Amino acid sequence: MSAATTGTGSGIKVGVVGSFGSAAQVLEMAVGAEDAGWDGFFSWDGLSLLSMPVDTFDPWAVLAAAAVRTERITLGAMVFALPRRKPWEVVRQALTVDHLSGGRLVLPVGVGVLDDGGFSAVPGQQQSLRERAELLDDALAYLDRAWTGERFTFEGTHVRTGEMQFLPRPVERAVVGHHVPVWPVGVWDAERPPVRSLDRTLRADGIVLQLRGDRGFDVPTSDDVSALVGWLTTRRADLGLDAARPFDVVVQGELPADRSAAADQLAGLADAGATWWVESRWNPETATPESLLDAIHAGPPRH
Repeated sequence: MSAATTGTGSGIKVGVVGSFGSAAQVLEMAVGAEDAGWDGFFSWDGLSLLSMPVDTFDPWAVLAAAAVRTERITLGAMVFALPRRKPWEVVRQALTVDHLSGGRLVLPVGVGVLDDGGFSAVPGQQQSLRERAELLDDALAYLDRAWTGERFTFEGTHVRTGEMQFLPRPVERAVVGHHVPVWPVGVWDAERPPVRSLDRTLRADGIVLQLRGDRGFDVPTSDDVSALVGWLTTRRADLGLDAARPFDVVVQGELPADRSAAADQLAGLADAGATWWVESRWNPETATPESLLDAIHAGPPRH
């Protein structure tokens, strides 16, 4: 399996999430991340989270603003909850940001967090994880058709449309062509790999790694990444997929405060096969806008 990206310094690209702050502060984080040498800036897709009552903003608006204020940095959100979004609207939103940024958009996607009010507080909205997974598969299939620029009709498990067409196509990329790279969340358990979740990622452009069960909130180790990459490589061969097709392995979490230790951790993850680290700080008591801006302006650790 071929890595989609070749990072600098430690051999892994390093991004950061603008977790908390005002709209102006989050945009400042995006601009500051580019200036300080980060490889990616990510918003997040929280709609109404009663368990974490903080200010949140629409990720597409944040990314559109970041697209016109930056020139180099990769842009995305950790992660887009596609099952509560209409896929035809996602296509148009993604195309807009993709063209504003000159082809720097990526789409990390997942089923959404359990307590998102966009699911739990809306009568009739699909709420079971199985239904959300089916909606996610529908959305990914829909995106694949939309990126072609051709007219199409669509019939999935839950999503059906008449004839539609989306122009322009995504900005052409050297590796994947007219296509916005998609990174689905994939759950990993070395003893019982959840095949359906992982196969979804193999048919896309990468995986946002999440551990299963009691380890779900743990930061994956280099051993976790190595085991996952080995399994995916074997599975890709079993499915007859092109082994040379670039594929990103994305790990998120919070690095140690000691920059030397952080650089060593990144180097270990890179050696294991990870291509991206996304610094994701989700404790609003410690990840204040001021501390996030300080960390961003300090730049990413480099080995």
